[in-house]
Order: sequence, then C-alpha cells, then structure tokens
Amino acid sequence: MRIKYDELDDILHIEFSNEPIIKDVSHGWNVNIGYTATGIAEITILNAKADGYWPLENAKDLLPLAA
Repeated sequence: MRIKYDELDDILHIEFSNEPIIKDVSHGWNVNIGYTATGIAEITILNAKADGYWPLENAKDLLPLAA
C-alpha cells in the first residue's frame, strides 16, 4: 500500500495494488475508486485536507499493514 498526498492540489491518493485498473467509479464529485479484476486498486480523494480526510487519524494503525 502506498499513500501520497499532493499539498498544492489537496489530493490524497491511496494505492492498494499495481494490478491493471479495469473500471473507475466516482463516488460524489471528489472521490474516485479504481477497481481491478479482484478488488480495489486505488482511491483518489480531491479536496482531501479541506474535507478532513488528511492527515490520516489512524496512520499508526495503517503502517503495519503496508509493510
């Protein structure tokens, strides 16, 4: 898992898999989920800090899962 935050554009990108994305689905104007054949590959959130999605409150819990 990789988490990237673009401070200039306020975009949070969470990548779960490197598998090819076969479908993108928007959930509202600011959340996009990319799906692979087996599940979720990535989540992109626009306006992340302004809407309270960044910084992650549970980052300490997520880090062991990313290793």
